Amino acid sequence: MTESSRSPWLGFRIEATDPTTSARAGVLRTPRGEIATPCFMPVGTAGTVKAVDPATLSAIGASICLGNTYHLLNRPGPERVAALGGLHKMMAWNGAILTDSGGFQVFSLGKLRKLHADGVRFRSHLDGRLLEFTPESTVAVQEALGSDIMMPLDVCPPLPCTPKQLAEAMKLTSAWARRCLAARKRGAIFAIVQGGTDKAARTRHVEDLGGLDVDGFSIGGLSVGEPIPDMYEACEHTAALLPADRPHYLMGVGTPEDLVNCVGFGVDMFDCVMPTRNGRNGMAFTRDGNLLVKNAAHQNADIPLDSECRCSTCARFSRAYLNHLYRSGEILALMAITTHNLAFYLETMREARAAILEGRYSAFRSAFLERRSQGGRTVAVSE
Repeated sequence: MTESSRSPWLGFRIEATDPTTSARAGVLRTPRGEIATPCFMPVGTAGTVKAVDPATLSAIGASICLGNTYHLLNRPGPERVAALGGLHKMMAWNGAILTDSGGFQVFSLGKLRKLHADGVRFRSHLDGRLLEFTPESTVAVQEALGSDIMMPLDVCPPLPCTPKQLAEAMKLTSAWARRCLAARKRGAIFAIVQGGTDKAARTRHVEDLGGLDVDGFSIGGLSVGEPIPDMYEACEHTAALLPADRPHYLMGVGTPEDLVNCVGFGVDMFDCVMPTRNGRNGMAFTRDGNLLVKNAAHQNADIPLDSECRCSTCARFSRAYLNHLYRSGEILALMAITTHNLAFYLETMREARAAILEGRYSAFRSAFLERRSQGGRTVAVSE
């Protein structure tokens, strides 16, 4: 099919759509290679995907990962990253990198920031120094990092929030998106749609942003405290309104169930810390549900985490061995379980894509969700 390309830095073509859902199989073209969609992007907030070597990321099929403007500005700083050849070279990663502008920190660091019309003023969570974020400065930082896909500065309001707070978040996000687009010198840039779980607000924001000459659209402001059914309704509603010729990115969501359901709504790109954070806390995601590797029940289990998984962890290590490593405080446990979790997420997206190309996504989704539900869905793991 015809490729949509609004800049030299990103192209997108849809190869198939599922006949009974809104699921799409596409290809993102970047200067660092093509990325098959739907895709999952491992989160490397500070220039590293925690507990996983970049070579391992490539080996399990990752072609794009994330960095974060706020955290990389704090440490080591964009000037140092640029002097070292950019984020790709510094972290020895040959794939693409998408960077968040720091907009999520507007939500997560609410006590350390102050919003104003020109941007956000933060007190660094590390040393208390003053950090000024404007739409233009966040683009400049992302360009210095060498980002392939940049996010504009936005406001992600907590849910629930008042209609006034929601309207103000949308107003600032729209104004800042236009300023970011005007400031951009290189790299692809997306617009971010806010609106909480209010469908009318989501519609208005898509109408406001839909005419911008951006390379893709992000669905922001979800998975921030709202019930899962409300999140799904807002996601499905928003994705249906977005321009079909550009990629749709659901920010910060979520569980394997979330990914599979939201692919069916027409989402192409996902990221979430869940596979890495849960891995570091002894939880593994599998086709048959989630299991707590650190539990005593697995002490004598001479079987892999997932008998159908092709990752290096499942090929070499038993649940019993991983249980021993975790309970002994061995770093290898965190590395091995995290590697498996990311491999499971990436393989799920490959299976979803194959189902879309073969016109059987609805059946794939039903079977995946049914099998996962038989083993439980424990996901709340503290740091």
